[in-house]
Amino acid sequence: MKLFVPLRYVTALSVCLVVPGCAVVAAVDTTATVAVKTVGLAASAAIGTARIAGKVVGAAADAALPDTPSSP
Repeated sequence: MKLFVPLRYVTALSVCLVVPGCAVVAAVDTTATVAVKTVGLAASAAIGTARIAGKVVGAAADAALPDTPSSP
């Protein structure tokens, strides 16, 4: 059985006991908002990277494949 309590838990408990409840809720809300926006930014970056990669693959395929004449 571990008797050691990680420092972050002690710190979080101390903050919760010292700071009024509304401030704790505001801090948690801010932290959650930052986390959600970070995930959204990472998703946007991944989508942008996929679009660029798709354009590169399409350009390479256009360059490598011969043109076929269209039927009249």
